Amino acid sequence: MFSQRIFLFLTLFFLTLFNDTFSEGNQSRPNFVVILCDDLGYGDLGCYGHPVIRTPHLDQLANQGVRLTDCYASAPVCSPSRAGMITGRIPNRVGVYDWIPDGSPMHVQSSEVSVATLLKNTGYDTCHVGKWHCNGKFNDPSQPQPDEHGFEHWFSTQNNSLPTHANPINFVRNGKEVGNINGYSSTIIVDEAIRWLDQRENSKPFCLFVWFHSPHEVIATSEKYVREYRKKSKTEKEAIYFGNVTQMDDEVGRLVKKLDKLHPSDETLLFFTSDNGPETLNRYGPNSSRSYGSPKPLRGMKLHMYEGGIRVPGIIRWTGKVKPFSESSEPVSGVDVLPTLCQLGGVKIPSDRKIDGASFVPLLSGKKILRTTPLYWQYNRAISLPKIAMRDGKWKLLSNADFTTIELYNLEKDPEEKSNLATQNNIQTSLLLAKMKSLHAEIKKEGPTWPTWSRKKKKKSGKVKPK
Repeated sequence: MFSQRIFLFLTLFFLTLFNDTFSEGNQSRPNFVVILCDDLGYGDLGCYGHPVIRTPHLDQLANQGVRLTDCYASAPVCSPSRAGMITGRIPNRVGVYDWIPDGSPMHVQSSEVSVATLLKNTGYDTCHVGKWHCNGKFNDPSQPQPDEHGFEHWFSTQNNSLPTHANPINFVRNGKEVGNINGYSSTIIVDEAIRWLDQRENSKPFCLFVWFHSPHEVIATSEKYVREYRKKSKTEKEAIYFGNVTQMDDEVGRLVKKLDKLHPSDETLLFFTSDNGPETLNRYGPNSSRSYGSPKPLRGMKLHMYEGGIRVPGIIRWTGKVKPFSESSEPVSGVDVLPTLCQLGGVKIPSDRKIDGASFVPLLSGKKILRTTPLYWQYNRAISLPKIAMRDGKWKLLSNADFTTIELYNLEKDPEEKSNLATQNNIQTSLLLAKMKSLHAEIKKEGPTWPTWSRKKKKKSGKVKPK
């Protein structure tokens, strides 16, 4: 009898403990920090093999957690990538098909449910700082703004930091224009994040999205960072780019130091990544070299459907939950953020819509992610011939818009996409092509059509420039 009472007591105790762990507003639920860079290439960090750029803080984060070798953006260009991250859905379903110019009718609609909304509604404090780029009519009531997508506090820009990363004029804080700010955007963004962390109520868990402008053009970098690269670079512009990445790295270090001071590191899951590959070379002709970012060793760059356009750095740190000094080749995507954070936060994922992402919680303990939808990308303005790509396990299938030109790669053996196996492996190609066509048709049916709109040329006033 005594042993039965002990058993019953222990059972009730652990059930109560489990329920308390995932109850609303309970600090035992983890905090979340999602750091997103803009146009940072797969090979741009020291821990990803860059021979020159110094990134000691991100290298340290990788040592403290897991470095992802097969991490993907939701798209090969910025706005769709961000839309996919906050909704957990392939961005073409959401209707964000390309980068969003200032004034465009394209936006993440109010009918979409963001990860921030889901977390906020169950007791999380939520904050977005940095580049938003999920609507065209920024800070305009005719389209949803960051707060309407769940971010209680927001300090954001529509697209890039303007006129450059130095002394920006276009930040908006909770609906109010801030005006000219002295300093560099990465520093300004982290300043705001730290200020918010200091002012918030510590008893609640939080979700903080830090979306840097770095190292997107038009770059401006503090002289102390440029100076260390002048002798190591081919040109002054390259030194500015290299320095910009290191400047961003220092700001990540400052943010992490603050986080660890306020909360034990085992209370916070931190995910660092990029919105797409590095800026494409010669985008406006042979004399217009625009990028000093590196996709190495991958093929392609931003706006390409090859790996260099969509495979990006990825680092996860969660002390005590993620094995330090570890590496994972399990494919992870930006669309996985919503289901992952919801699972860890004890939040129910919406069942009234297709969620394409999958929780990467299994990866944290060295297991495989359970996917029901293959990783899928579609970008109709892609520079390369393929406009559609799909990864299913080790296989990646690429196709042009009408499925007449097919490429197949085994990414486990050929991450550089050198050997097209489409004709050699007809059975695998046919199976994947059938999946791709079915998914393509489903997404096309769901994606909205926007009103006809053309971007008007603006006078030189620090407004958005052509992407």
